[in-house]
Amino acid sequence: MAVRVLWLVGRFLLLLSSCCLGTDVDGSAPPAQLHRRFEYKYSFKGPHLVQSDGTVPFWVHTGNAIPSADQIRITPSLKSQRGSVWTKSMASFEHWEVQVTFRVTGRGRIGADGLAIWYTAVQGLDGNVFGAADSWDGAGVFFDSFDNDGKKNNPAIVVVGNNGRLIYDHQNDGASQALASCQRDFRNKPYPVRAKITYYQKMLTVMINNGFTPNKEDYEFCLKVDNMVLPKQGYFGISAATGGLADDHDVLSFLTFQLTEPGKTVPPPDTEIPKEEKDKYQEEFEHFQQELDKKKEQFQKEHPDKQEQIADDIYETISDRELRQIFEGQNRIHLEIKQLNKQLDMILDEQRKYVSAVTDRISKRGPGTAGEQGQVTESDLDTILKTQKDVLTCVNEIRNSMSDMLKLSGGSHHAGGVYETTQHFNDIKEHLHVVKRDIENLAQRNMANERQKCPDLQSFPSCLSTTHFLVFVAVQTVLFISYVMYRSQQEAAAKKFF
Repeated sequence: MAVRVLWLVGRFLLLLSSCCLGTDVDGSAPPAQLHRRFEYKYSFKGPHLVQSDGTVPFWVHTGNAIPSADQIRITPSLKSQRGSVWTKSMASFEHWEVQVTFRVTGRGRIGADGLAIWYTAVQGLDGNVFGAADSWDGAGVFFDSFDNDGKKNNPAIVVVGNNGRLIYDHQNDGASQALASCQRDFRNKPYPVRAKITYYQKMLTVMINNGFTPNKEDYEFCLKVDNMVLPKQGYFGISAATGGLADDHDVLSFLTFQLTEPGKTVPPPDTEIPKEEKDKYQEEFEHFQQELDKKKEQFQKEHPDKQEQIADDIYETISDRELRQIFEGQNRIHLEIKQLNKQLDMILDEQRKYVSAVTDRISKRGPGTAGEQGQVTESDLDTILKTQKDVLTCVNEIRNSMSDMLKLSGGSHHAGGVYETTQHFNDIKEHLHVVKRDIENLAQRNMANERQKCPDLQSFPSCLSTTHFLVFVAVQTVLFISYVMYRSQQEAAAKKFF
């Protein structure tokens, strides 16, 4: 029992010190994280994905690819189709990561041919390798949905590297050329499939979200290739193709991130935009602004009674925002202090149990009793008891201070009613403004029309005189008294039978 008490005390002190110092129990520090910077020139994502001329900013599409507002259909579900999209400019990232969201859907149980994600030294705009050129220099991640070799190992995800001299082996699904592969079914999923491809320190890793859940971060490991050397500069692309069977290959987003090692200087962002693209975007913006102004004028002409009115009470002032932030911060502090107070109460109860257990142990053994071999002596128990009492005293002091802070924060928390009351009065004020505006409109309409006087009604003589009223009251009184006497006689007669 005493050994267990010693172990629990040591464990408690270790946990308490770890919580105070902000480190793990084993003393290890959290690993350093890579710096990730989003590269917009090598990415696309809906909505408003395409421009007015049907092109995708910073990307070029070829073949049967069809860009739309929220996705790019690389190939439709027709036989013998192929298409691709590629970045216009080369990327010079040493380390990078791409996150691709796509759907592969078809009516049949088996689809064809598949989809590929590329990083190559030259754009493979057209070809017979999933819609892109063969003999590429770089790497391709293939989502192969058709089983060409008949080994029943498809759909599969395969990574194939090439130095510009290799010819892809279609008949065997590149089995002899694959650097790594994993079997994953990515067709006809309830949610979009997500692929995360990371190239860091000559290691290519592929993570897959299989599309069974809406959780975007539900990735699982697929494959990894070590010692993979890629071109220092290259193009990102995605392509697809169909054969005798056909699927819709839709890409919803393609997000690219540049990775920087911990401790290294983050490269400056590329802020230079070509003059042609800049002039093109400026012209589109001016055209859009003119169309918007025309639509505003047309709407005002068609609806003159619905002029734009800006109410002062709709927007939050700086003082209201600061007051709201203060109350929200105090509310969070209040909740945290309450949680800490509960934890301290639990610790205090545990300490009391340990002190009572040690006290019972000492009282059972009695003074002057020698400890047996392998047991803790009385002096050790006294030391433990003293330490426990000291810890108990410290915890009590902490608990008292936390209670004081809780009271103070509670008082501040109740002040939040002022803000809620202010909001309530602002709502009432807004409704009064609306009522006032309606009344003014009605008054203006009434002033426009001539007021018509109501015709005077002729006076009619009264049908009931004072004499008639008194006679009516007297008759009603006599009838009421007669009814009461009759009821009393009936009740007296009924009681005789009992």
